[in-house]
Amino acid sequence: MKKSRCLGVLNFDSFAFPNQNQMIKITDEFLDVTSAKAKTVERKRMNYNFHPQLEDPINRMLNAMEPGTYIRPHKHEDPDKFEIFLALRGRFVTIIFDEEGNITDHAILDNREGKYGVEIPERAYHMLLSLEPGSVAYEIKEGPYRTSTAKNFASWAPVEEDPEVESYIEKLLSEIGVSVKS
Repeated sequence: MKKSRCLGVLNFDSFAFPNQNQMIKITDEFLDVTSAKAKTVERKRMNYNFHPQLEDPINRMLNAMEPGTYIRPHKHEDPDKFEIFLALRGRFVTIIFDEEGNITDHAILDNREGKYGVEIPERAYHMLLSLEPGSVAYEIKEGPYRTSTAKNFASWAPVEEDPEVESYIEKLLSEIGVSVKS
């Protein structure tokens, strides 16, 4: 039985490999379709999972993100897990925070500038922000994915639905001297 490789109700099976003996080809068309899906949903982002089950030991996915999408700062601990982001298209900034919410490091990801990716260490508060429309990252993190332990959210950062999210993002980008391209 073929399992869906996408979180949510959207299905990209025409891009998935039909059996375990064929490779997945990540093409411009694949990125276009994933990015187009991100533009149609309220959260302004869309994952395409390459791992067939959330229980897999390594989770691999495309993460299409539009400017204005917000993933609350979080860390992966208990269990401790690393996370890798590689910029396939567009421009991102990854931000690392200390326990109080102060920015301790950041990195621009833009393959056109030779800034391809980052590996986030275990137990580090972090977030990824899209800096231009059509941005797509390849994300790799240790599995299995379990909702109850996947992310430890920062208490000092607004939740996704908070009306302060937009001003929080603007404050962070201002602190590091980065702007969003429209």
